[in-house]
Amino acid sequence: MKKNNLLILMLVGAFFVSFLFSMKNHHLPSKNQAASSQNSNDGDSAIQSQKRRQELGEIKVIERTPQKESSVIFSDPAISAKWDLKKTDAEKAWQVSQGSRDIVVAIIDTGCDIKHEDLANNIWVNPGETGLDAQGRNKATNGIDDDGNGFIDDVNGWNFVGNNNNLVDHHGHGTHVAGIIGAEGGNNKGIIGIAPKVSMMILKYYDVKTPADNLKNTILAINYAVKMKVNIINYSGGGLEYSADEKKAIQEALNEGILFVGAAGNEHSNSDKKKYFPADYGLPNIISVTAIDSKTRVLPSSNYGVETVHLAAPGQAIYSTLPNNTYGPLTGTSQATAFVAGAAAVVMAHKKNFTYEETKKYLLATGDGSETLVDKTRTSRKLNLYKALTMLDSGIGVTGIQAANITNDTPIFSPETNLYKGDDPRSRTPSSGMESGFSSNQFSTFGKSLLDAVEKQPSPNQNSKK
Repeated sequence: MKKNNLLILMLVGAFFVSFLFSMKNHHLPSKNQAASSQNSNDGDSAIQSQKRRQELGEIKVIERTPQKESSVIFSDPAISAKWDLKKTDAEKAWQVSQGSRDIVVAIIDTGCDIKHEDLANNIWVNPGETGLDAQGRNKATNGIDDDGNGFIDDVNGWNFVGNNNNLVDHHGHGTHVAGIIGAEGGNNKGIIGIAPKVSMMILKYYDVKTPADNLKNTILAINYAVKMKVNIINYSGGGLEYSADEKKAIQEALNEGILFVGAAGNEHSNSDKKKYFPADYGLPNIISVTAIDSKTRVLPSSNYGVETVHLAAPGQAIYSTLPNNTYGPLTGTSQATAFVAGAAAVVMAHKKNFTYEETKKYLLATGDGSETLVDKTRTSRKLNLYKALTMLDSGIGVTGIQAANITNDTPIFSPETNLYKGDDPRSRTPSSGMESGFSSNQFSTFGKSLLDAVEKQPSPNQNSKK
């Protein structure tokens, strides 16, 4: 009897121990479950911490744009911040052309961070100042004017403030403009310029740390660009004073077939009444550019004028490159000018035989018409790079001759009539290519005359391929 009782007690004890053990194990996850749970908890904590840091501004969040938007070069992480590229239809344009490093844009500005991660590969390199000299020395640093242009070791351009080849940007403006024009595309860094492939010559005329004659330096920079036979000059600056010497320098650029893209200015005034130079010298190789916001409204600070300002482009809170591998937004006609200069570079790369005159005419004639730009520019249009390129591929000449097989979403514009295909010349009512509708009265003066806007003077150098 005692043995039976002992056996029963042992069985009950074993069962109780087994029960406790099973209950203990029931509340413990497996090693994998434990790891998963820990990761989940850490993740929640990290998310909460990240959100708090974001709210405090400690972390700058950069989102990636989904690859499905384009099959070209949308790997650059900050592309989502570039509303301006969508506004100019650059994303679609890059599927036609991304530009070429054979096209040189001279940027006359505050210098540039030429080693910036998003700019370095698109900075112009002077072929006459690279390689080895007769003594086996590096031409870039040998202290000799190897190409005989009057400048020693001008490898990437010239600093006209310090009269040397140090292009450091103490302000940030020049670096920002360079990024808008030609930040490298598809490098998984930062942003994309409107011309992802281009060569940018850096010409420094202004430095916040060194007082200088900015007008004199501007003229010297223009003369350098002319001597080096660039394709385009971008000048995102200016002033109210007329300069015969400056105009003469741009005239020399005209003689060499160089397109000059200038800022309309930030004087919040009518340039027809109060001129802003060099954009308002009236030379046929000049494109004067004003700035718009995301709703295609000219910025309150930007100059305008139906006689003096040609085209509008994005200029509000434009996200671009800044010195020391940084990025940030700036606003003004400086930024708008850079978009047009970069777009011109893409057009010239796509049509290598285009002169400055043909490039200018296409950029103006293919812009998107907008009611908000009536009485603001000569064309009442904003930049649209995609239309410029697709109309080129459609075989439309600068005289407005129309080609067959044009898609419905590619409006055919005739500079001769100031009308798009389908527009009724009797009612002057636009049917396509316009962002918003116009009354017949509004359209009767819409864009003034594009032939007038694109001065009909022949190129002084018909054989120029610029």
